[in-house]
Amino acid sequence: MAYQVPLQDIRFTLNELAGLSDVLGLPNQEEIGPDLVDAILEENARLVEEVVAPLNAQGDRQPPVWQDGRVHVLPAWAKAYAQYGEGGWQGLPHPVRWGGQGLPKLVAAPVHESFQSASLAFTLCPMLTDAVIEALLTVGSQAQQQRYLPKLVSGQWSGTMNLTEPQAGSDLALIASRAVRQNEGSYRLYGQKIFITYGEHDQAENIVHLVLARTPDAPPGVKGISLFIVPKFLVEDDGSLGKRNDIWCAKLEHKLGIHASPTCELIYGSGKGEVGEGAVAYLVGEERRGLEYMFIMMNAARFAVGQQGVAVAERAYQHARDYALGRIQSRAVEGSAGPVAIAHHPDVQRMLLTMQALTEAARSVSYVAAAAHDLGAHHPDAAVRASQQALYEYLVPVVKGFSTEAAVEVASLGIQVHGGMGFMEEAGAAQYYRDARILPIYEGTTAIQANDFVGRKIARDGGAAAHACITAMRETLKFVAAQAQKADAGDRDALELLRLNFEQAICAYEDAVAYVVQNAAGQIRAVYSGSVPLLMLAGTVHGGWQMARAALVCRRHLAAGSTDAYHRRKLATSLFYAAHILPRALSLSAAVRGGAIADACGMQWEKASIT
Repeated sequence: MAYQVPLQDIRFTLNELAGLSDVLGLPNQEEIGPDLVDAILEENARLVEEVVAPLNAQGDRQPPVWQDGRVHVLPAWAKAYAQYGEGGWQGLPHPVRWGGQGLPKLVAAPVHESFQSASLAFTLCPMLTDAVIEALLTVGSQAQQQRYLPKLVSGQWSGTMNLTEPQAGSDLALIASRAVRQNEGSYRLYGQKIFITYGEHDQAENIVHLVLARTPDAPPGVKGISLFIVPKFLVEDDGSLGKRNDIWCAKLEHKLGIHASPTCELIYGSGKGEVGEGAVAYLVGEERRGLEYMFIMMNAARFAVGQQGVAVAERAYQHARDYALGRIQSRAVEGSAGPVAIAHHPDVQRMLLTMQALTEAARSVSYVAAAAHDLGAHHPDAAVRASQQALYEYLVPVVKGFSTEAAVEVASLGIQVHGGMGFMEEAGAAQYYRDARILPIYEGTTAIQANDFVGRKIARDGGAAAHACITAMRETLKFVAAQAQKADAGDRDALELLRLNFEQAICAYEDAVAYVVQNAAGQIRAVYSGSVPLLMLAGTVHGGWQMARAALVCRRHLAAGSTDAYHRRKLATSLFYAAHILPRALSLSAAVRGGAIADACGMQWEKASIT
């Protein structure tokens, strides 16, 4: 089934919820107007729908091939990647100085989402390259920037993050890879890295690896980790490619999903390169600050993975919707002359609306976060910059955690809509579930996002960012209440339910935040036992906030005489979210407050399991 970029919802979310006009009015964006943004979105949709999306199923069936340490992708895959680079898509949000277009994150967000909807496996390569670019822009030396950024920004070269080792997954303190200083200033790096996405492939001229390793005299733990640039091919002073570095792809991982993405086990220092034994590496920044630097990449990547959740959910929803509209099965419950499309049956409608509502709520939260990033970076008022940067940092784990968990739920519902056919690979729905399942794990599991959310985003500042959001939510609630009072009888019940459920959700959110602030110091295990429910609560309520705002905007357009079916559909989806999804906030808040009991149960379970 053909994928179509949801341009109408993207434009609505950009303009009505995320405040595109405010971002385009920032000092560094004077030359960018709404017409240019529309042109970018239209061209993006054309490339995505015609070139990238058709490769998704093919790549799933014909993954890259490993042979003697080298990885070969499908020719069509490499051709599409070349078009991606030639079109300037890699450089969209990056500085003009290095060959990019310098566009706001809010403009780049829907572009990246659409590529990821078209093929998650394809877009993992440029996504990680973006993260490498961000790291080098922030902490790379001038010489490193000049050597690597132009080719990375152009898409001629790709980039990777090398963190994980067999004994060091999320606990990076256990990293054992070592980097030995050389007399001329470089290092020789030795070690093994696993789960390296696009760690070896032939669709880019060079691969720039950013690798965590220890120097011989480094202390144990995270304070002994440094960050190194290790290119697949050494780069000469004139920018040309030199000798093959001592990096060897030992194998490709066999994964549940994202089959077309080569996930590599890399060996550094096997002696199989052209530079002698040990991979030639270059220190980034200062020794022993590697983890600090890597978090620059990880924060960018976490937002991007959250957008991947939105993207896969959108693709799974479209696939299920199209199937349901065409599948004729069973008579209507209210009676019909014969079988009807299953999209007419109430529970299939419930599933499809859940899929659509979760997807659009997650999209809106991610775009609002992107706008906060732009305002936090460039607004002329220092106070606004500070508040918007705080909002962005607060929302990153929400975008990552909520969107990716929602993607798994949406993709699972997509299989259910298909019924027995959904379990068959030829129906296509299963691929979205398999692909989505990695997203709550990538770049820090949901629990890691939740721990960060509790510890750094709530407990550390006494819940200041959360309370600022809650205050703004209550302002929206006032407008919902006013609309409910003025509505005619046909609309009043739905708007009153929106008001009631939104108010209860805000209170549940506020109550859970208060519990964390009050108990983080004295009952840390109890608080962290409820950290994932708290993160899902935040995502549910923030999504509900944006859907409530969307409902108000749609009602305004309809009252002004709009005959656009989109406004009626969006209003219905927003009201459905309030009726069926916002009530989750109450149970999630109760789970947060039940953290002490959950912790006690966990300790008893551990004790009983050991004995």
